Amino acid sequence: MNVKMLCLGALALSLCGGAAFAAGSGSSALDNSEMMKPFYTDSTMKTMVPEAEFKAAWMKMSKTDRDQMTKECGDQAIAKDHNNFCAMTKQLGGAN
Repeated sequence: MNVKMLCLGALALSLCGGAAFAAGSGSSALDNSEMMKPFYTDSTMKTMVPEAEFKAAWMKMSKTDRDQMTKECGDQAIAKDHNNFCAMTKQLGGAN
């Protein structure tokens, strides 16, 4: 009986751990609505704020977050989905 319980416990932990790992990997900062909210005027995140507001919001972010977003804008597949945002980061000197 104890062996069964140990095996079930180990299985449950491995399943939960695998799900948590999968959820954390492959996520993009550019898909994080909380991080992207300051750059858009609407909740659907289709309309960008004016350039001055964009720059102010960009500069308020941590360097780590800016670097992560800049790196993601360098990835063609990700940048395609966030074309306007990435174009603005390039204009500000980010994302090669």
